[in-house]
Amino acid sequence: MANTKSITDTQERKKVKRAARKAAPAKGPRTGARGENKQKVKKAARGQSKR
Repeated sequence: MANTKSITDTQERKKVKRAARKAAPAKGPRTGARGENKQKVKKAARGQSKR
């Protein structure tokens, strides 16, 4: 993405960002599941709650 920090005009910044996004090469298909690198959470103990 283009560096737009120096552009103060919001509409101009939007134009530049959109153009950069359009010019960027397309991303390939996913190689794995979306959350495969997420840390897995153990399930809480089942049974009656304390309160």
